[in-house]
Amino acid sequence: MNRRITAALAAAAALVTLAACGSSDSDGGSADTAAFSFTDDIGTTIELDEMPDRLVVQSSMAAALTDLGLGDKIVGVFGPLRADGDAAQVAGLDVDAVEDVTGGGEYGDVDVEKVVALKPDLVITSQYLAPDLWYVNEASATELKKLAPILVVDFDGKTLPELLDGTERAAEALGADLDSAKVTASHEQFEAAADRVRAVGEQLGDRTILAGSYSTDLFYVSNPKVSPDLSYWVDELGLPITVPNNPDEGGYFESLSWEKADTYPADVFLYDDRIGAAGLTSLKAEKVFGTLKAAQDDAYVPWTSVAPPSYQAYADLMDRLADDLGAFA
Repeated sequence: MNRRITAALAAAAALVTLAACGSSDSDGGSADTAAFSFTDDIGTTIELDEMPDRLVVQSSMAAALTDLGLGDKIVGVFGPLRADGDAAQVAGLDVDAVEDVTGGGEYGDVDVEKVVALKPDLVITSQYLAPDLWYVNEASATELKKLAPILVVDFDGKTLPELLDGTERAAEALGADLDSAKVTASHEQFEAAADRVRAVGEQLGDRTILAGSYSTDLFYVSNPKVSPDLSYWVDELGLPITVPNNPDEGGYFESLSWEKADTYPADVFLYDDRIGAAGLTSLKAEKVFGTLKAAQDDAYVPWTSVAPPSYQAYADLMDRLADDLGAFA
C-alpha cells in the first residue's frame, strides 16, 4: 500500500480512537496523549495508555530509529557500542547522549537496575533466530518485561528490503514521519547506491568474493542464502559471493578449522568488520588463509554484517562497498 495512503488511514484511525476514548483532565481540557497499540513481528500486541516516549533500544536498532527521526526518544541502549569494530553497527547514533545499560555478565545480559532508573515506556530489539532476542538473554528478558513491554522486529527469513521496511513499520507506530524529506531521500540514496554496487559486480566478471568472520579457533564462511544483505547483493545486484556447501545449523555460516581455510577460493574477501583492526591483523596472520588470492593481493573489504536496519545506513554501506570493491574490479 502507498505510504501516503497508509499514513492517511492511520491518521483517520487515530482521530476515531481519540473521539471514542479521549478523556478530560481535572480542568476540563481534553487529554493530550493518545493510546498506543502495536502488534510486533512475533505476534505480541503491545498496548499502552500513552505514546511511548522513553525507549531503551538495542544499539544498532537505536541507530536505525535515530535515522528515522526518533533519536530524542531513546534514553538507553544495550549491545555493542564503543569497542573497536562497533562504530559501523551504531553509525548515526550519538553514543554520548544515551545511557549504556549493557550488563557485565554473559551474552545478552542487561543491567536491569540502570533500566529501572531510566523509567522506560518500551524496550525494543530484534530477532535473528527464534526464540532468541538480539542482545537480550532469557533471564534479562524476564526482568525487563516487568518494567516495560518488549517490541521485537524480526529479521529471520527476511529479504533486506523487508527487514528495513519492518523497522520503518515499528518506527511509524512510534511517531516517525516516513514521508519526511530525510526518509524519502534515504530511499533514493539506497537505490542509487544499489545501482553502483550492481555496476561494480558486472566489472568483477568471473572473480569470486568470499564473505566471512574471524575467530581465534574457527573461520566462519558466511552464507548469502540466509544473510539478508549478502542475499540482496547476490540475487538483486549480481555480486559473485560464494555460497558454502555445508552450512552449520541455523544456516548463517559454515565453520571451518583454520587448517581448512582454503576450502573456498577467493579473489576478494569481505571480512566481518566487528573484529576491528586487531582482528584483521590476526586474520592476515593465518597461514592457510594466506594462500588465498585475496590474501596475497591484500584484497580485504570490510563488511558490516550487523548494521543499523535503516535505508540510510545501508545506502551509506553500499556506497562504501562500491568504492572498496571498485578498487579490485
